[in-house]
Parts: sequence; structure tokens; C-alpha cells
Amino acid sequence: MSTLTNRRILLAITGGIAAYKSAELTRRLKDAGADVRIVMTRGAQEFITPLTLQALSGHPVHTELLDAEAELGMGHIELAKWADLLLIAPATANCMAQLAQGKADDLLSTICLATVAPIAVAPAMNQAMWADAATQANLDTLQARGFHIWGPGQGIQACGDIGYGRLLEVEELVTHCQQMFESGALAGQHVVITAGPTREAIDPVRYISNHSSGKMGFALAEAAIAAGAKVTLIAGPVNLATPERCERIDVVSAQNMLDASLQLISDADIFIATAAVADYRPINPADQKVKKTPSREEFTLHLVENPDILATVANHADRPFCVGFAAETQQVEDYARAKLAKKNLNMIVANDVSDPSIGFNSDNNKVTLIDQTSSTSIGPLSKRALADKLIIEMANRQKAQQ
Repeated sequence: MSTLTNRRILLAITGGIAAYKSAELTRRLKDAGADVRIVMTRGAQEFITPLTLQALSGHPVHTELLDAEAELGMGHIELAKWADLLLIAPATANCMAQLAQGKADDLLSTICLATVAPIAVAPAMNQAMWADAATQANLDTLQARGFHIWGPGQGIQACGDIGYGRLLEVEELVTHCQQMFESGALAGQHVVITAGPTREAIDPVRYISNHSSGKMGFALAEAAIAAGAKVTLIAGPVNLATPERCERIDVVSAQNMLDASLQLISDADIFIATAAVADYRPINPADQKVKKTPSREEFTLHLVENPDILATVANHADRPFCVGFAAETQQVEDYARAKLAKKNLNMIVANDVSDPSIGFNSDNNKVTLIDQTSSTSIGPLSKRALADKLIIEMANRQKAQQ
């Protein structure tokens, strides 16, 4: 499985003929799950256009150190902080000389000094330039400073010479990038998580809802991202910041949440339903605010059952590994086990929301993890610590059931 999911790779391109390979390299890195942003030197732009790299990466290409627009958005310091890995490919002899001297006279050299991310240099130049004593001295300097040197390869060069100096093949560079990162328990997997409450409209200003804060679902999203997964979070109305490297879809009603879930499940490996979905909704929400009048002492709502999102997903032809959450106030394990069977789930996480220390809006939780053959109590723990444990359990059980 790919180890580049959620990884941020800053690809720097310098001015050599091998720059034409950077288009394919960008595409392959993105295929492996990486988020790729591009820095180009002036020389690189003579060989391949920024527009090409922008189209392939999906982000604006950065070319100038003193760029007013870039400084308002993502300047050189922000780019340096953003990267998990800085890959310079191709790296010319001139680029290696600048790095060895610690210069900071353009965007790329400045980023190299400002970043704490690992820097990988993929040299590409004429074989005589590579063999020159100055280049080899610069190579020794960069290696002594902890730069990763990938290549060069050997073979026929653009000038017709044969020898060391070719840029490594794109697949080799992608493999090197993958080897820079540890593979998490969910590396390369797509995890879809529902979180928070739903709101079912009575009229334009009133609704039926519940006390779910969404904290457990957001903690699971963070834990899944840390385990290497691509995460899509379908969130009801909550006041929580989106975890970094997470795609978020905001919804309001149960039907909204079901529609979003069904659009994603064909591409999902694991579906985790932490959302506290309203069981019922008003049949006919009023178009205008229902006014209080002296003659109306009672107000009757006619409700209809909402769709069961988790059961719908779990019984779909493209079903992923399905995990439910059961928020109960009594007979917690009995009710949870019944839901496990009824909804056709792989696993269910049950918690007692009658306990204020671990219920809705609490930062801590204690749960019972239940599958077809066992039950395990976990906690009390912070919701993030609990989420880490649950993600490992889900990953292990998913693999066991494949």
C-alpha cells in the first residue's frame, strides 16, 4: 500500500533538460497519494512551463522569491513549513553548488535554508560535470549536512555522452519518496467518517437535534490520518476545526448525510459512523416560521422515520468495512450487539451516554468494542487517545476479515 497518502512533497525543479520528466514525476507522486506543490527556478522555466506543472499538481507554481501575491498567501517560509519532504529533481550542478555554499538568493535556496523537512537531491547533468572535482566536493558537503542524494543514474545522456549523470527514472524517485516515510496501519486506505448531530427542520428557525459535539468523530479522523489514511469527514453542524489533511463535507440533515455517504462508499475502504443521526424528522416542515398565538396552547408535530444511514451503507453492494457507534443509556452491550447483527456491521463501538463524565460533549470516553465473536472494554481515555486505539483495532480487524 502507498506510504505517500497525506504526505506533502515540495518538488523543486531546476534548469536541466531532465526537467521534462518533472511532469510525469508530479503525476506519479499524486497517484501515490501525495499532495504536491512545485517550485521552479528561472532556468527550469526554459525547459517546461509553470502552467503544465500547475495543471498536473492542482496548485499554483512558485517561481519568485519576492512575489507579493505569494507572500500574501504561501510565501517561502510557509512553503518551507508546509513540506514533509523537499525533493529537488532535477538538481543541476549549479544548484548543488549553491546549496553547498548556503546561498539564499532565490526562492529555492531560501526554502532549503528555512525548512526542517528532509531534503532529497536528484542530480542530473553531463557525465563530465558530475565527475568534476568541484561537483564531487559539493556532493560530499551536502551528504555531510544530511541531504539525501538519489542518483544519478548511468546511461546515454541528451548530449550523446554515456556515463553517470542521468536523472533517476520517475518510478525510482517515487519509490525513494515512499521509503522516506513509515507505513501506518491504514496506509493507502480511504476512510469515510460521519460525525456530529443532524438537524431536522420544523420551520426555517427551529429544528430537532441532539447534544452530539462531533468530538469523537473528529478525533477518529485525526487518528486515521496519522495512520496513513486518506480521510473524508462528513460533518453535521458542529463547532470544530477541520483536521489537517482531511477533506470535510458539511451537511445538515440525515438525508444530506446519507446522500454524501452514498457518493463516497464505492471508493471507501472503511466507513465509520459516529454521527448521532436524528431518528425522526417532521413530515412537512413549515415554509415560514410557526407563530405562537393565544389560541394555540398545544403544538403537534407529525414525524416520519429518517433513513438508517449506516444500515444502508452496510447493506450496499459496494459496502466497505463498516463500523457503528451505539450511544445507549441502559443495557449498553445488549443493545449494541443487537444493532451489530441488525445493521450487518463488522464492528460496533458502544458507550454509555448516561454517564456525564464520558457522554456527549465530554472530552473523555469509555467504550466497549464489539464484533461477532468478542467484546473488549477500552478507557476511560481522552477521545484522541481512544481514537488511536480504535483505529488500530479497526485496521487489524479489517485485515483479518479480508
